[in-house]
Amino acid sequence: MQNLTQSTSIFHEMSGSDSILILDFGSQYTQLIARRIRELGVYTEILPPETPFSALLSMKPKGLILSGSPSSTHGQPLICDPEIANSPIPVLGICYGMQLLNRLHKGTVTPSRNGEYGKQPISLHSCEGIFKGLDSHQMAWMSHGDSINRLADPLIATAQSENGHIAAMQHTSLPQYGVQFHPEVTHTENGKEILHNFIQICQCKQTWSLKNHIESAKEEIRKQVGNGTVISLVSGGVDSTAATFLCFEALGSEKVIPLHIDTGLMRAGESKEVCALLRSHGMRHLDFVDASDEFLDALKGVENPEKKRTIIGNLFIEILEREIAKIENKGTRTFLCQGTLYTDLIESGQGVGKHADVIKTHHNVNPPVVQRKREQGLIVEPNNKIFKDEVRILCEQMGVPSSLAWRHPFPGPGLAIRILGEVTKSQLECLRAADAIYLEEIVKAGLYDEIWQAFACLLPVSTVGVMGDKRTIGQVIALRAVSSIDGMTADFFPLPMELLSKISTRIINEVPEVNRVVYDITSKPPGTIEWE
Repeated sequence: MQNLTQSTSIFHEMSGSDSILILDFGSQYTQLIARRIRELGVYTEILPPETPFSALLSMKPKGLILSGSPSSTHGQPLICDPEIANSPIPVLGICYGMQLLNRLHKGTVTPSRNGEYGKQPISLHSCEGIFKGLDSHQMAWMSHGDSINRLADPLIATAQSENGHIAAMQHTSLPQYGVQFHPEVTHTENGKEILHNFIQICQCKQTWSLKNHIESAKEEIRKQVGNGTVISLVSGGVDSTAATFLCFEALGSEKVIPLHIDTGLMRAGESKEVCALLRSHGMRHLDFVDASDEFLDALKGVENPEKKRTIIGNLFIEILEREIAKIENKGTRTFLCQGTLYTDLIESGQGVGKHADVIKTHHNVNPPVVQRKREQGLIVEPNNKIFKDEVRILCEQMGVPSSLAWRHPFPGPGLAIRILGEVTKSQLECLRAADAIYLEEIVKAGLYDEIWQAFACLLPVSTVGVMGDKRTIGQVIALRAVSSIDGMTADFFPLPMELLSKISTRIINEVPEVNRVVYDITSKPPGTIEWE
């Protein structure tokens, strides 16, 4: 915990911004709470629920938020510091966090016969405090099976649901509040206003911005690296590009070696575009590694998608270690920079305490070469306090073209998992050509920025066709486009039929191997966004 609090304090010294801390009890919306507060101009950090209250106060926050949780407070031991009940700084409990605050004050919670889920009307008893300026009737988004059946003595109810459950509460003498609903989601009609009222109660100056982050991140890089050298991994995605640009602006071209490994599994022209961007910004020591033949050889005869992922990940780390060794042999103290996001660390179980679940493994968080560098204090991660949408804006502010800053997500294994079956050079060329046509037409139609992710897949199917009065046997391209907020759920995007027809015609005419194009209209769930 000491390292966590020290790093947080250093950040705030440099940023000069007021902050609100969030204790994460496992809610799927915790990151969304942090983003909403940041959007209001106040810096937030997510911390483990067992963080001692004295450690929280040492970070000098203006307020504290207790997140929701899939767990229950009913009959369960409480893992947070009970001193939170006596907090002199404002506290807001959300959903589980409200029930937890009630229990800390010796109130009780019980499972409800009927839970409350989705949009629910609530009635406010008071339009003061966190409800200042709101009408007495509100629509809120709920997701809870337990309810408060007895409020602790120092607490009073300030809102009630249509089903008679306590929907909000506050302390009679301390600035402590609770809501049974989720103000951070857009389905709560005045959620932003409620969070803004809490910020006002905390007396926060709304001065945090990404511009502040850029300057403080650069200063932190200079302080950490000193006279050393930085190898900065650049995949071609927005995260690694932002991290590399921050290092370059902080240290200059002589201390930064951008490293781009071309796996041969990239989109059309992607590696050339990445290298051209870096060189055009004065990064003279670019290390470009063409490893396409190595990856193709390793994938020969492999059809299983998980095996493909494993092979690609292991080989990438092997090549990475090889390249790092070449540079380290020059005798300089060498740091490794990567585009790790705040969400990457959280999802990998890093930085949120011993109760955190590993949601998914990220290649830039857990591999041995990264872990070894991390233990030596030789990892530079300038994005590890910000979210994906913030990184995109940061890129634009540093002069990265919008076409790259707002590029659709692309999987780490690349086109290998968009070719269903064995990956060969000819299959890659076929898919790459079809995918480029698809994206080009979406851009021309002005729809690219409305779509969360769009791509083509090459299916392991041969179909009969007729071209030039002759019978043909060709392959099938499946087109996928989805709309989403965060990638956790998604709906297929309703591309106009005229556009689909144009795309299909172009692919069949310009990609000789293909004689059939289909469009995927599956939502997530039950499907996933990627096919493999």
